[in-house]
Amino acid sequence: MDILFFSVLVLYLVAVVLQFIGAIFKKEKLLKAAWLVFLAGFIGNSAYMVVRGIAAHRLPLSNQFEFATAFAWGIALLLIFLKMKKSSDWLATIAMPAAFLVLSYAALQPKEITELMPALRSAWFGLHIGSAVFSYSAFVLAGCTGLRRILTARRNEEKGELKIQQMDFLSYRLVGFGFLLLTVVILSGAIWAEQAWSAFWTWDPKEVWALITWIIYAVYLHLRLRGKRDGNFLAWFVVLAVPVVLFTFAGVNTLMSGLHSYG
Repeated sequence: MDILFFSVLVLYLVAVVLQFIGAIFKKEKLLKAAWLVFLAGFIGNSAYMVVRGIAAHRLPLSNQFEFATAFAWGIALLLIFLKMKKSSDWLATIAMPAAFLVLSYAALQPKEITELMPALRSAWFGLHIGSAVFSYSAFVLAGCTGLRRILTARRNEEKGELKIQQMDFLSYRLVGFGFLLLTVVILSGAIWAEQAWSAFWTWDPKEVWALITWIIYAVYLHLRLRGKRDGNFLAWFVVLAVPVVLFTFAGVNTLMSGLHSYG
């Protein structure tokens, strides 16, 4: 499994390098090669998760390594979906490195397969953690879209206004999707916590930072729907919100102890 995992990491890295070179020099063949390599990496990522799940006899989502691997997979899956649905070629240049960096973080974590803790042996396990994977992935891609929107606006590209409108709308939809799933994460986690610890809310650091993340994106949606801020402000908003997501994902587990420290 280690060979498969590091093969995926290398494929993502090669895809990122080819994508950057192709985008800088506007080489269509390199961009196509980058996409094919990235697809191969995604297939390998999927295969690794299946193999690990079979070996562990459970969903491979129980610790930081497994969650980070699934996180990278979620980013890749959403990017593939968006490219097929929206032909968002411009997004790949920023989103591919995101998948690679998250998987690189996973490579630094302990990879041993361990038994589930008693608190994790619940029917809520897949819904709660799976929703978090796709919620975080959507927020990261929204941040990537916001960053690309900022760069596009600064370059004043031809037909840039249409691209900017598309990016604004895509970022908004990604945040809406991620916000919905984060709501599922918090609600399912509260029900699960009551069953496991006899309390719906314990002010555990992970719970608190999940709520902070939820509030931040609720503010974004409020501003977006009320039209109180321009597109450039909202683009910066989703870019600067990504570090909060990453802290909720990794920083809390690294720097704070609590009931979710095993995750």
